[in-house]
Amino acid sequence: MTTGAVGTPRPRLEGRPKVTGIARYAADEPIPNVAFGFIVTAPVSRGRVRDIDISAASGMPGVVGVIDHRTAPRLNPEAGHFFGPDGALRLLQDDVIPHAGRAVALVVAETLEQAGAAAAALRVTYDEHSHDTDFRAGHPAARPASTIFGGDAQVGDLDAELAASAVVVDEVYDTPEEHCSAMELHSATAWWEEGRLQAVDSNQGPFLVAATLATLFSLKLEQVRIRAEHVGGGFGSKGQCGPQLILAVMGATLFGRPVRVSLTRNQVFLMTPPRPATHQRVRIGAEADGRLRAIHHEAAFEVSPLADYVENCTELTKTLYAAPAIHTRLTAVPLDILPPFSVRGPGLTPGSFALESAMDEVAERLGIDPLDLRLRNEPSIGPVSGLPYSSRNLLACLREGARGFGWAGRDHRPRQRREGAWLIGTGLAATAFSTGALPSSASITAETDGTFTVAVGASDIGTGARTALSAIAADALEVTIERVRIQIADSDLGPAWGAGGSRGTTSWSWAITAAAAKLRERSADPTRPLTVTADTTQVLGELPLGERHAYSAVFAQVAVDPATGEVRVRRLLGTFAVGRVVNPLLARSQAVGGMIMGLSMALHEEGVRDPVSGRNVNADFAGYHIAAHADVPDVEVEFVPDTEPDDPSGIKGIGEIGTVGTAAAIANAVWHATGIRQRSLPIRLDRVVEQRPPA
Repeated sequence: MTTGAVGTPRPRLEGRPKVTGIARYAADEPIPNVAFGFIVTAPVSRGRVRDIDISAASGMPGVVGVIDHRTAPRLNPEAGHFFGPDGALRLLQDDVIPHAGRAVALVVAETLEQAGAAAAALRVTYDEHSHDTDFRAGHPAARPASTIFGGDAQVGDLDAELAASAVVVDEVYDTPEEHCSAMELHSATAWWEEGRLQAVDSNQGPFLVAATLATLFSLKLEQVRIRAEHVGGGFGSKGQCGPQLILAVMGATLFGRPVRVSLTRNQVFLMTPPRPATHQRVRIGAEADGRLRAIHHEAAFEVSPLADYVENCTELTKTLYAAPAIHTRLTAVPLDILPPFSVRGPGLTPGSFALESAMDEVAERLGIDPLDLRLRNEPSIGPVSGLPYSSRNLLACLREGARGFGWAGRDHRPRQRREGAWLIGTGLAATAFSTGALPSSASITAETDGTFTVAVGASDIGTGARTALSAIAADALEVTIERVRIQIADSDLGPAWGAGGSRGTTSWSWAITAAAAKLRERSADPTRPLTVTADTTQVLGELPLGERHAYSAVFAQVAVDPATGEVRVRRLLGTFAVGRVVNPLLARSQAVGGMIMGLSMALHEEGVRDPVSGRNVNADFAGYHIAAHADVPDVEVEFVPDTEPDDPSGIKGIGEIGTVGTAAAIANAVWHATGIRQRSLPIRLDRVVEQRPPA
């Protein structure tokens, strides 16, 4: 029996506290006797600290102290995160500067203003070394990427299939470094309480962060408690133990009082991980009727020697279309940069731009409908893995999206429609995003008043996780949602996956449904609370092998002024197969937000480095452009009927798939409008503007 909580649109539980200012974020928590830390960062891209003169800063009003590599607590070199040992976490451990923006000191004072003034007075001198921040094709340091995601694909005879193809597209696609820079600045407040390290932090997974922090400071996990009650966006940049938390703990440890550290907006760009730049070559061979014979996708991406990371650009290529030969190769290029990390839709977002642009070029060469091309190459099983799909509704997304968008009757030739000075075009892209669940735990207490307290170490980064999990719990307990109280965002609540990889809600809800099942099996004394706990580690390990994905199709209409290069997105429509939709209101918000982020990627976002100094030259919102209200049309979202048979609630992740595919759909629409391909992002004015013939 269900109570109808799942599937019913409800506003988020914390909506009123947020809009009225009652909700407290990491920098808002009132902590008695708190001091404030201000970070000093290195301006050089590679080198060493020659000297730090703290005399002037130490004597300034309110200064509590200065921490640098000579005085900082020693951190455990074995500390790591999801991708392995990470030197980027070991701050203030030596005088080495591996990249611009590296923390070289923390100034702690009674007020933030005093700390900032003293930080400006700190005199730091450097020995600057030669550096390399030039990401380019054929870089001599390029090496095969890690096989953490299953390695490269080598299916079929690529050369033979390409040679037998009626049409071969062979093109290169580039995407720049892109930054998260969520609305809430990265902030943390740390203090010691009865021998236990406490912190309120801005992160996407309190338990995972607590585990990393405990290792860093050589503590037992039970000695660390991390809370992240409200988080103002993350997009991946708050998915690991951040510099603000590490430095705040150092300050609290050395000075014996709570210390709060908040990054400035400039420091968010310099110190939190970006999406790496990519350079991708795609070759696709096809028969005259559009049937694909071969797909070859090579992707290079920038990394740092400090941390292992894989931008898995070729993941989509391994699963989206059928072809006798599919070969992929990932290449990492180590540079003197801040270590990149997962940004919303990691790997698949830049990868889909290359693959779906190339598919559009195949349709152009063959003179067929880009929609028909995709429909004709639907695989029955994983084309590389050979595994069955748990459920696959891409065709429904394409067909329903085409119907809602009015795709039928489209003239597929470019540059055919004009409205005054504007050229009008439409484009589409298909996408998938891997889904699933990772081990998590949850506990449920049956209270004596007939209500239930559900505790899970989830993180709500603005997605509405509290509200969605309350509905999951209500249906699992077979009670109304009003009888459910949800507790999240505290590492003390037990092991739990973070809000990342589109696996947050699926992981937490699986644990909640397991706990609810155990509770229903128990006979409780109505005069005493009863608590049960469930951990999903074993059950997830017993799942049958199969390919699990969410699917989407994105349709875009653009208007382009060829005289100025201006591109206006007039319409975006996305159709999604994301399993059972827990809350249609919040799910639509997630899809719309993802598509807006894809629009921003397509037209605006580009991290730029000075070719001489190697430093970021647009590390703020004045220089790093993002989509504003005027850039965003009315975004339409539709959900096709779908379910995940392996999931007890039938759900899949929706957090990232909206971003994947949107940039390609817009780029394809720009080609349809102008007849000129855009193979590099963003689609800037100077890349679109057409030269007028001489008078």
